[in-house]
Amino acid sequence: MKTSTVETLVWVLIYGGLLGVGLGLAVQRYVEPLGWGIAAVGLVVAICGAVLIYVRSRMKSPT
Repeated sequence: MKTSTVETLVWVLIYGGLLGVGLGLAVQRYVEPLGWGIAAVGLVVAICGAVLIYVRSRMKSPT
């Protein structure tokens, strides 16, 4: 996988995950179990993005 693809995926996952957490917290006011579920999925997605930052740091840069 190209490094530029990984870098793009990192930001999509992090921002998408944080958006999911925010949406989950907003939904939680009305339907608590659904809100927690959405927030948990968003958190997992954001953590995947953070893990990809580590993976990207270990990739060799193209020269």
